[in-house]
Amino acid sequence: SPAGLQNDHKALMKQVEEALHQLHAREKEKHARDEAEALAEAMSQNQSLPQAFAKVNAVTPGSPASISGLQVDDEIVEFGSVNINNFQNLQNIATVVQHSEGRPLSVTVIRGGKKVHVGLTPKRWTGKGLLGCNIIPLQR
Repeated sequence: SPAGLQNDHKALMKQVEEALHQLHAREKEKHARDEAEALAEAMSQNQSLPQAFAKVNAVTPGSPASISGLQVDDEIVEFGSVNINNFQNLQNIATVVQHSEGRPLSVTVIRGGKKVHVGLTPKRWTGKGLLGCNIIPLQR
């Protein structure tokens, strides 16, 4: 009967409506989650700077370290292949430096609360060592 068909149609429309409603609710949730994630990422870039394992406490003017832009009080996060996870002592850095003579090392430091990348090429110069800076381990 026509009345029966009409009821089916109404029920169907109701289902469609509910499905759409759920879809929108899900989209809203997803959007909120995306925003929260974006915010969390922005926050983490601001705050959680990587852990430094050593600090520059002297840079000789005119030395390779000085020319590369390394500065006193720079906190070292990565020195070539050395980072907080595999750093044991300054010998680790010395070894990397010796192996990289004449080749640029990628050094990452924290300076003024920001990450700074420095390209440091260890090489012979008039002073001692291959860098001309003094690095001290940070006590953890």
